[in-house]
Amino acid sequence: MAPSTSRLKILMCTSEAVPYAKTGGLADAVSALALALAKLGHEVRIIMPRYYGVNREKLEKLEGALGVPMGGGEQWSAVYAAKMPAKSGASRGNPVQVYFIDHEGFFGRDGIYGNAFEPDFLDNSRRFAFFCRSCFQLCRKIDWYPDVMHAHDWPAALVPVFLKYGERRGISSETGSFADTVSILTIHNLGYQGIYGKDNFSFTSLGWDVFYQAGLDDWNMMNLLKGGINCAGKINTVSPNYARETLSPGHGFRLDGALRYRGSDYSGILNGIDTATWNPRRDPYLPAPYAADDMAGKAKAKEALQRKFGLREDPEVPVIGMICRLTEQKGIGELFGPAYGSAWSICRDMNLQFAFLGSGETWAEHEIRSLSSRLPNFKAHIGYSEELSHLIEGGADFFLMPSRYEPCGLNQMYSLAYGTLPIVRNTGGLADTVQNYNQDTGEGTGFLFDDLSPGSIYNTVGWAVWAWYNRKSDIEAMRIRGMKKNFSWHKSALEYQSLYKSALNP
Repeated sequence: MAPSTSRLKILMCTSEAVPYAKTGGLADAVSALALALAKLGHEVRIIMPRYYGVNREKLEKLEGALGVPMGGGEQWSAVYAAKMPAKSGASRGNPVQVYFIDHEGFFGRDGIYGNAFEPDFLDNSRRFAFFCRSCFQLCRKIDWYPDVMHAHDWPAALVPVFLKYGERRGISSETGSFADTVSILTIHNLGYQGIYGKDNFSFTSLGWDVFYQAGLDDWNMMNLLKGGINCAGKINTVSPNYARETLSPGHGFRLDGALRYRGSDYSGILNGIDTATWNPRRDPYLPAPYAADDMAGKAKAKEALQRKFGLREDPEVPVIGMICRLTEQKGIGELFGPAYGSAWSICRDMNLQFAFLGSGETWAEHEIRSLSSRLPNFKAHIGYSEELSHLIEGGADFFLMPSRYEPCGLNQMYSLAYGTLPIVRNTGGLADTVQNYNQDTGEGTGFLFDDLSPGSIYNTVGWAVWAWYNRKSDIEAMRIRGMKKNFSWHKSALEYQSLYKSALNP
């Protein structure tokens, strides 16, 4: 019998969670969603690996070892626990317990998925297969059986496979405890799937019939995410528009067919943002607070941003801000490509300033340093700084995101919350969160373009700059409109609650 959704037991199975381990937005989303669900009254727990960078001295060790049947034998690990640090207001919910699987051979190394010498660890399929099976063994150890096992991205995608073909088929002597448990798989980025040699499958201790029944086979390789898509009770991704896009060959990364097959069980739920951290009313990194009804603090933030980046301090010149990882996904070729990218022409032809923060591909870092040395109105900081990221969001007038694809995106939502107007490509979560400016009516919250090309970026930035100088009242109204948008995790958590209910009561 399905449990009442008034109080669910939810286990988040993830490779990352802040503040413990992070490579991208996955870590932020998992922790924020867990805290938001706890505030709704649910009992939420998180399980993740204990990497080298997670200090054991700050964790509590559970008594006894954890045995995990793998590879025809048994792998042993320790288990540590901690309480998730609560954000402002989160203490009203149930505390979120975090469990760490401590296997020195698999996780006692520098890096989560790889390092500078080995970008993708050769044994990743085994590392995360072990982790996924350990999720079930942990539940037995602590005698706590979840209503929902929520797996995140390819590292946890074998959880639905083990649930469907392992725990419910009796490969363990202890059966029935997970009989009423359902699995949810959230795809944070379809571009990462966990594809490895199929000879690694034997380590799961599942029969080879499962390899094909679970849909793990992928051109004679093993695709972990594909198996999770085929086996999960419900699948979702992190924005409604990205869910629609991934059903097409152009955005489906060869899994669009599998997603179309599960179409009735596949949906998009927009990520939220951490409104305790990203809030101009109480942001400690800004020189002064501000809000939609009093924007004086934003002018001070702009002055501080110009000063910090060595730009001429002029309130009348629009500042374009950009914070990103320098990867192909982010459209950096079309913006910064030597001899063809549009950044040089934008800064040469238009009366604006450009402040960049980020790092990534070496050629792009080199080109950005070159632009910064040659253009007085383009300045950059290569690397990452929490202080500068907040200052850019608060002090810039526009925020540029020319992404090739963007499952959800967070910076455009931060920008709207800070009264900074996004200039974004019409894709994924960017299209769900930014409404295009209509110069006839003055409506909208940002500027969108469809085609990813140097010319499109140039023209759309030019359109925004034109509006800055010629439609100042529209710009001010758009700022206030964007700041009033609700992107809280509470809203997202309610949608996940409904998703769980649909999985538990099909």
